Amino acid sequence: MIRRTVELCPRSRDAFDAIIDVRSPAEFALDHIPGAINLPVLDDEQRAAVGTEYVQGSKFLARRTGAAMVARNIAAHLEGPLADRAGSFQPLVYCWRGGQRSGAMATVMDQVGWPVTVLDGGYQTWRRQVTAALYDQPVAHRLVLLDGPTGSGKTALLATLAGQGAQTLDLEALAAHRGSLFGAMPGGQPSQKAFETRLHDALSRLVPSRPVIVEAESSKIGARVIPPMLWAAMSAASVIRIESPVSVRAARTVRDYAGFAADPAALDTALTRLPRHHSKETVAGWRALAANGEIGTLAEALIVAHYDPAYRRAGGDRPAAAVIEVGSLDAAALAAAADAVALQLERLSAA
Repeated sequence: MIRRTVELCPRSRDAFDAIIDVRSPAEFALDHIPGAINLPVLDDEQRAAVGTEYVQGSKFLARRTGAAMVARNIAAHLEGPLADRAGSFQPLVYCWRGGQRSGAMATVMDQVGWPVTVLDGGYQTWRRQVTAALYDQPVAHRLVLLDGPTGSGKTALLATLAGQGAQTLDLEALAAHRGSLFGAMPGGQPSQKAFETRLHDALSRLVPSRPVIVEAESSKIGARVIPPMLWAAMSAASVIRIESPVSVRAARTVRDYAGFAADPAALDTALTRLPRHHSKETVAGWRALAANGEIGTLAEALIVAHYDPAYRRAGGDRPAAAVIEVGSLDAAALAAAADAVALQLERLSAA
């Protein structure tokens, strides 16, 4: 018997042996339920061809053509990715609306003998849940912002705190961007919908009664926009500010962006995208430093003349519950800062 569900909390999803998205690869690439695998019953070209025939020709012939393609594709999945699955295999299957495509796959799976479940409403059920959580309902978690100017070590500190068991939300990792002019990561960013899916999944796995540490960001990380309810929660959050001397921040920036600095063409292109309020002469000087390999001097100049003023304009001088100094690049300084942040979290939780 084919079961149906709309339950998509982490515990419900984790109970299935596999979540199978039978939509086309292009639909899957745009966004999908976390952990899903793509076993399309129609690939992109087939879906387009059937759709064209349906609109322009005979609906009956389109259905017959599509059914033949679906049957062949499901057979290929049974003989390929699903070939080693035992009789106890429990999959959750979904398509766009929970209709014909997921129904076809589920019918065959049910005949095989697998206890299969179909997601009612398909991907749209998931998307409605994401939208409700990030656009319509206040975020249930108590956020604490880890703030500080460029190079102060916020990202490394966030990772250290996560390793110590603190609840963290790494927005830059979820957006696949470091949130700065030089912040692009290999592979590019996820779509806005996929970014929101990652956010919702990460938040749904955190305990609302415990504080969640979030690195302070602007409302956009690269090309991805922080959804309004999360942004509202971040704007109202308590702040712990991290500070470091400019020399330490410059050294950390050089180390953290070593891969970017190793690509002179990409570095020069990024420098040409600096805001127009920097004079042509200033930008030309920075480009010359990059061309000469004087990356440390360039990093310090950008921090002083570009990043720090931007940080102050964005409210970097806002009141903070605590200010913590990270005086060097070594691991001991980072561990001491993490301990200090953990102590502040205890105080904030008790307040």
